Amino acid sequence: MRSYAIESIKKKSRLPARLDFLQSFTGLVLGLFVCVHIVLNASIIPGPRAFNWVSQNMALSFLSNTGQGYPIAVFFAVFVVSTVFIVHALLGIRKFPISWKQHRIMKDQMAMMKHQDTNLWYIQALTGFLMLFVGSVHLYTMLTHPGSIDAYLCANRVVSHNTWFVYLVLLVCVVFHGNIGLYRLCMKWGWFQGIDYQKGRANRAKLKNLRNKLIIVFLSAGLLALTVFMINGLRHKDGELDQSSIAAQTYEAEPAAVNTFHAEPPDTEPLHEQVVPPIEETVSHDSVPAVHEFELAYEENAVEGDVQHIIEGSHGPQGTL
Repeated sequence: MRSYAIESIKKKSRLPARLDFLQSFTGLVLGLFVCVHIVLNASIIPGPRAFNWVSQNMALSFLSNTGQGYPIAVFFAVFVVSTVFIVHALLGIRKFPISWKQHRIMKDQMAMMKHQDTNLWYIQALTGFLMLFVGSVHLYTMLTHPGSIDAYLCANRVVSHNTWFVYLVLLVCVVFHGNIGLYRLCMKWGWFQGIDYQKGRANRAKLKNLRNKLIIVFLSAGLLALTVFMINGLRHKDGELDQSSIAAQTYEAEPAAVNTFHAEPPDTEPLHEQVVPPIEETVSHDSVPAVHEFELAYEENAVEGDVQHIIEGSHGPQGTL
């Protein structure tokens, strides 16, 4: 009784509630980001040009003079998402069953209660554990290669680097974890509870229906986008990538310099430098004196011919007379 009285006198800590709120907030941010991210990745379905247009705009290409964008903007965005991801993962680990005994208790309660939301929480915990590994690989790749978000470069990375399986597992885990998490947030904080019990049950049924439809839509869009990436990667597996796509992601030279290099062969410049000067020297020093000499000789011959013609004309009539 004395120990019970001491425990009741102690001030209760609000830290668990605050950590729970922070976990919900980071989960909401990541859930909305995942939905937008899958939609942007699905831009590869119409074609590589659409995907490159989206990726260049995400890199703030409209603010760049060359139109190449700023990879530092992509790096900063990935860094922020990675930080939120790590914080959310650390806050979620504290609720995982960390021992075999706790896992057995959890399984027994699930089998006894047969509650759908409890089963969904177990799926969310399992997918979250897998995302600690596959999600970290994807975020590390984007942090180290912020300027390689290109249709052909991503396709080559999926096929040649054998990362298609990692992205497949990540896609399934992200879709289920994110949509189940958003549904549980609505239930936990009572955002669509309604004014009475009947209204709350109706809203809960609508949220379940919306959750299932979103899982099907995002999973289908992600699988189709991954399939297109794999097809493009297999087509260019021999290294025959689009040169304009690679040059656009180097961020080392302007497009005008690249076009000049490809338009003019390297052997033409020395040829002009060797041929043009001799032509100028020949015209300036040799041709002009030759022309003057030819004109003087022609004038002398013309004068002698005229004098001879006059003399012959004068003697001719006198001889006849």
